[in-house]
Amino acid sequence: MKKSRGRTSRKRRRKHLQRFMYGVNCSHKLEYIKLKKWLKDRGFGDSSLRPAQFWGTGRGLMTTRALQAGELVISLPEKCLVTTNTVLNSCLGEYIMKWKPPVSPLIALCTFLIAEKHAGEKSLWKPYLDVLPKTYSCPVCLEQDVIQLFPEPLRKQAQEQRTTVHELYMSSKAFFSSLQSLFAENTATIFNHSALEWAWCTINTRTIYMKHSQRECFSLEPDVYALAPYLDLLNHSPNVQVKAAFNEQSRSYEIQTNSQCKKYEEVFICYGPHDNQRLLLEYGFVAIDNPHSSVYVSSDTLLKYFPPLDKQKNAKLSILKDRDLLENLTFGWDGPSWRLLTALKVLSLGEDEFTCWRRALLGDVISARNEQQALNITTKICHFLIEETQHVLLQISQMKRDKENLKEQLTLVEALRLEDLKILQKSAEILCSLNVTTV
Repeated sequence: MKKSRGRTSRKRRRKHLQRFMYGVNCSHKLEYIKLKKWLKDRGFGDSSLRPAQFWGTGRGLMTTRALQAGELVISLPEKCLVTTNTVLNSCLGEYIMKWKPPVSPLIALCTFLIAEKHAGEKSLWKPYLDVLPKTYSCPVCLEQDVIQLFPEPLRKQAQEQRTTVHELYMSSKAFFSSLQSLFAENTATIFNHSALEWAWCTINTRTIYMKHSQRECFSLEPDVYALAPYLDLLNHSPNVQVKAAFNEQSRSYEIQTNSQCKKYEEVFICYGPHDNQRLLLEYGFVAIDNPHSSVYVSSDTLLKYFPPLDKQKNAKLSILKDRDLLENLTFGWDGPSWRLLTALKVLSLGEDEFTCWRRALLGDVISARNEQQALNITTKICHFLIEETQHVLLQISQMKRDKENLKEQLTLVEALRLEDLKILQKSAEILCSLNVTTV
């Protein structure tokens, strides 16, 4: 009996470990059964990918067999995609065609999503709509208290995103009103701000790039969006490479993997070489140990460490501004960027060295003093950012205790700030070794 219990216990442990490593298959859930049937009716053949819940990434797709590099991962027929063609072929089409000035492809898709969601059981797209997220974690959906904890330039970009969505809503209200004859309920209630916010986030976070020809019924903004049911369950990893494109012969959107994937592992795609600030802004998540991540240094922080009475300060700033060297100054996993060090070397030029600024921009060594001063200031900025990040992390911990309703949002910012801290600490180590070498 003891042996049997031991075997059962080991079996349970192994199963628990597998779930931790590979994820839990969710294909038995009713919403996925309905989605697969709906896709099959539209010509999507069964693939080896299954919806699953993963420990690190949440909902994603796992493979039921080993995948080799160069293999086709998924092929989604055109009939399954939501594009502006889909919108024009719906009851919204005639209203879009006659509306002046023309609506943007983005607003057309947003309108379609809101209308179909409102239709509920009557919507032909219901099985897809049922698996879309109910809420998102893009900055536009976050509380102002949480956005204040963002580093720059993300904080500014987050405010710009909120403004963009608000202006989009305000400028579309008249068009939404023109659709009243399609609905029994007041369009102002259906197409409200939160509905547009949800639709905008759905398109911003889940569409694939698919270029369409310019049409007169739409504004001149690029028509490059396509929602891809099931395929959009694939999560991002900065460490994989894929080929993704619409195949004109098969009339399907196809993804081919350039890397191997073991049986029952999560299958990833890459959204591009984005740093964590960009990922949070555009998609509402942070990638752990992201090799593309950077910590940004604002020009205000930069100037804190230079004497205000430097007579050549304005001339130096003008040189840097003209060459776009006051933006995108960063620390990365490999230390301070070339742009940051170059900007600091120009700002560190002595009065007698100022005429050498062109050489400094080319990376030449102007003097041992200039090199050492630039290195010292870089180190000070790095330590200042470490202290600032640690202070914000303490604030987040306190807020997580005090504001239970914001816990999820705060955990997201915490993940970003913890990644920043790792990068800055790594940069501090590199700068320390550079200082030792210089000495």
